[in-house]
Amino acid sequence: MSDSLTLPRWRWPIIAGIGVVVAAAAYLLAVRTGTGQAIENAALRGADQASERDANRASSSLHQITMYSLGLAVLVVAVIAVVRRRFDLLIAAVGVIVAGQVVVQTLKRYVLPRPELVELTGHFAQNSLPSGHTTIAMTVLFATVIVVPYRWRGLAMIVVLTWAVGIGQYTLTAKWHRLSDTIAADAISLALACLASWWLVARGGVGRYTGRAKVIPVLVTVLAAASALIILLLGAVLWGAPLREEGVATATRDDEWNIYLGATAFASAGSVITALVFLAAWHRLDTAEISTDEQKRGLDSVHRSDGDRVT
Repeated sequence: MSDSLTLPRWRWPIIAGIGVVVAAAAYLLAVRTGTGQAIENAALRGADQASERDANRASSSLHQITMYSLGLAVLVVAVIAVVRRRFDLLIAAVGVIVAGQVVVQTLKRYVLPRPELVELTGHFAQNSLPSGHTTIAMTVLFATVIVVPYRWRGLAMIVVLTWAVGIGQYTLTAKWHRLSDTIAADAISLALACLASWWLVARGGVGRYTGRAKVIPVLVTVLAAASALIILLLGAVLWGAPLREEGVATATRDDEWNIYLGATAFASAGSVITALVFLAAWHRLDTAEISTDEQKRGLDSVHRSDGDRVT
């Protein structure tokens, strides 16, 4: 750690605010407009064309996320914090996971209505925004970033990021959720994780990593960014023809398949981009143990800081 630190202070609430705006935009555009509902319903009909193997694999993966598996994830995160003797990391990491479910379940069940703006049948009429499963995956990912030491962050990301992105996509393949559900869940998870990070920085629990750059985190970041760009372009191509030429109202079976594939591409890209934003915010920041004197200096510098200046 550096002996004299001025840590970032305002990036966390700014990113959290952006996350709230993105979640609200996903709801307003996809749920509160007829066009948004029509597109996502077309994607759900397109998911009917997924192979039985893909549908079963998606459902199986989602069924593995239960109260027991969520409790196990919380326990693992808590154990890491306890082993590191960091009660503040325990509060922040576990708090992100628990708060994620409290927020999304409250929004989905009691706050956000889904008006009938297009002709609906069956479960298409049910509100499913935000996705609880995607929120679990993303908050576990962010809690892992918070709680593990910098030197292990890259290895942890290889495992958890791959799983989290897969869960977001599986919710569409299994027809448990719509694209907007995953985007809103990503954004809400990011906002909560940033607020937890803000709290850690404010109390002096974070310091700058001044060692040599680790190869694995760099590789993970580069590969993830390249993958997100490619997937976004693929999704745009898949959506381009059916939405531009004929419109959703006259979408054919092939169009619905392409809309579904585009939705899964956007869902995967959204999860990756959200993870990259959080990783960028934590760039060269570590939660390694800080001495009492150094922690006090870090707190003082945060209170004086108006940016990312190093003194």
